[in-house]
Amino acid sequence: MDQLIAKIYQGVLDGNKKSVIACVEEALQSGLDVEVILNDGLIAPMTEVGRLFEEGEYFVPEMLVSARAMQAGLEVLKPAMKESNVKSAGTVVAGTVKGDMHDIGKNLVCMMLEGAGYTIRDLGTDVAPEQFVAEVSKGDVDIVALSALLTTTMPNMKTTIDALKQAGVRDRVKIIVGGAPLTDTFASEIGADGFASDASRAVRLARSFAS
Repeated sequence: MDQLIAKIYQGVLDGNKKSVIACVEEALQSGLDVEVILNDGLIAPMTEVGRLFEEGEYFVPEMLVSARAMQAGLEVLKPAMKESNVKSAGTVVAGTVKGDMHDIGKNLVCMMLEGAGYTIRDLGTDVAPEQFVAEVSKGDVDIVALSALLTTTMPNMKTTIDALKQAGVRDRVKIIVGGAPLTDTFASEIGADGFASDASRAVRLARSFAS
């Protein structure tokens, strides 16, 4: 592995934003391939972060600082990615459902999915079913990620999925649901394609849809 790529990789693992930004800039200036910087320098360490989280070596705070360091590097890389036509792993529309203002879990899922090479359209919190329908109707959406932290807002996940069905766009996308009170059983009952109990599993689930 190139020395600069190794530094970017380690910087993401350590959550060292300054180091990641400096090394990505240096890697671009030295003419390193954009896809190599993205895949080996930024995406690969986030896969490792996911593994460390699942094994109990990393916790949410570590995952968060790594994700922020990765995002900082990605911002530097994005103009070069556009020029090089780097292909996205897919497009994810994410949001916390209507009536729910919680966003920490949703934000972490968005960061981790972005770290896995996905393009994210984050609709924010308290998102009405119609907003999800409008985004999916535009086309070019692969996954819809719905979040809810309250038992009182969980039913709005089903309302959103039903709205996608009524609009005739449900079959265009895979739907991931997540949030503390949710279960696999609830996810299948409301017609979702999968339940992610944490951000790392959301990435694994998204990748499984493509395989």
